[in-house]
Amino acid sequence: MHRVVVLALDGVIPFELSLASRLFGVATDPDLQPLYEVITCSLDGRPVRTDADYSIAVEHDASVLATADTVVIPASENFGEIVDRDALPRRTAEALALIRPDARIVGICIATFVMAAAGLLDGKRAATHWYEAARFQRLYPEVELAPDVLFVDAGRILTSAGAASGIDLILHLIRRDHGSGIANQVARRCVVPPQREGGQAQYVERPVPPSFDAGTSATRAWALDRLHEPLQLTDLARHAGMSRRTFTRRFRAEVGLSPGQWLTQQRVDLARHLLESSDLPVSRIAERVGFGTDATLRQRLHAAIGVSPGAYRRTFRA
Repeated sequence: MHRVVVLALDGVIPFELSLASRLFGVATDPDLQPLYEVITCSLDGRPVRTDADYSIAVEHDASVLATADTVVIPASENFGEIVDRDALPRRTAEALALIRPDARIVGICIATFVMAAAGLLDGKRAATHWYEAARFQRLYPEVELAPDVLFVDAGRILTSAGAASGIDLILHLIRRDHGSGIANQVARRCVVPPQREGGQAQYVERPVPPSFDAGTSATRAWALDRLHEPLQLTDLARHAGMSRRTFTRRFRAEVGLSPGQWLTQQRVDLARHLLESSDLPVSRIAERVGFGTDATLRQRLHAAIGVSPGAYRRTFRA
């Protein structure tokens, strides 16, 4: 079984600490057997102070990092110690040195500072919280920071932006390991959105949208049942009972994307599901999801995830 070890550092933020056990922990195969074993450690096996008004007792010390297939490092309020000295505390460096060369390492939010100070991100693309992006770039110019994305998958090394994007990153890993069906199952159990692509922009200082009596959620649900149809902005606005301009403004305020971008994302998601779960020809899938031709499907899928439909199907059906 794939072992996930969560390293809780002093000052750990409880929300980020809980993500791995909550998401990886509920992933099961069709026979309801767990797909991951999740354990938590501190540097010395002793209780860890959080940034809240309580501490957390753990069962393991850092030696278990040597047994991990995936290591998750949640954010800690004490990253300032690393920033001020531009170096890892000795015990933290010794713990990270225990990680196997083939193990995945996942940094959530400002844990990116820990990974960069350890040299794990040199020459790699990475994400961190937008609020700390400028400071990160000053400290670690050797890292290619993507300051406005939700997460970055650099293969063995993965990093996310703020707290909620840690959810997106872990669901992405589950999808990478076991396909969208399992990842969607986990998302449903945890009542979170099943997928936000890593390249989606962080919501940086976005004001809370005004409250509308008539939102666009009903129209989104209506559109999801009609992805095979050539839906136009006029069709969506008419269903919502709004002008095109008003609908576009409200849609973007609620979703963070334009109607066209959202429709493309939903069609790509459905195409991925059908590629994984059915034997339908690519041309038929293109029709089912509303892209019309297999050429358009190939173009959209490659733009979203960088692979062709055939390559994607071979990966997840293997």
